[in-house]
Amino acid sequence: MFTKTYHATHPQMMNGATNDQLRERYLIGGLFAADEVRLNYSHNERFVIGGAAPVAKALRLPDQIEPASAAGHPFLERRELGVINVAGGPGRVHVDGVVYELAARDGLYVPMGTLDVLFESVDAANPARFYLASTPAHVRFAAKKLSIAEATPLQRGSLETSNERTIYQYVIPGVCQSAQLLLGLTVLKPGSVWNTMPPHLHDRRSEIYFYFDLKEDERVFHFMGEPDAARHIVVANEEAVVSPPWSIHMGSGTANYTFIWAMGGENLDYADMSVLDICQLK
Repeated sequence: MFTKTYHATHPQMMNGATNDQLRERYLIGGLFAADEVRLNYSHNERFVIGGAAPVAKALRLPDQIEPASAAGHPFLERRELGVINVAGGPGRVHVDGVVYELAARDGLYVPMGTLDVLFESVDAANPARFYLASTPAHVRFAAKKLSIAEATPLQRGSLETSNERTIYQYVIPGVCQSAQLLLGLTVLKPGSVWNTMPPHLHDRRSEIYFYFDLKEDERVFHFMGEPDAARHIVVANEEAVVSPPWSIHMGSGTANYTFIWAMGGENLDYADMSVLDICQLK
């Protein structure tokens, strides 16, 4: 059921790795295909990252297929799920018969124990695309729509430092309860390209970055690795990067863009991070 499995890695595995090896280990592409649900599995926090692209028909989140004892059980039997519509067209998500309308950039939290999830587009000529981020869960909370129009924007950075951006916190304590998933969306303003500056680490959480709103000839340079041995991966539109707990978090684009951050781990404190001085990087 998974397009690809990504194994957890040690920081020393960065030593001598080629660009192709870095992309093989950390870059998640091909998330969207018309009328398909595509899922990828990462051993970092047991993340599942995927995309649902309904056009001509509604798509169902598949049941588990392995191990044999779990085959046929709901995908969310012991998981929770965050959903964000990353296309311009509106869509609907059916959660055990309850319908949630998701406009562009709207989000949805789907709790552990949900039996049936369906994704559909309102207009096949202008379809929705749903980005999916799932982590294991130990308790069931309430499903909740997370509209960008009703979210409280956090203004960060400045044009002078090329990182003026608006952060929308969707799944985070005080906004939406979850077992371990943290999820949100950051929009960079024109003239700004750095998604966070200064860079940071958070050793108790892994993070997945999903970049979108990039034109065909635009790219994001996603930096990773330990602070004194930085590497980078060149990322195109609607691609994601696995960022292990030991890796720096930082990226810069050829133009402004939007990205979704999804974090999993034992720690739900969004502000718990080790901020690095830019002079620490090598």
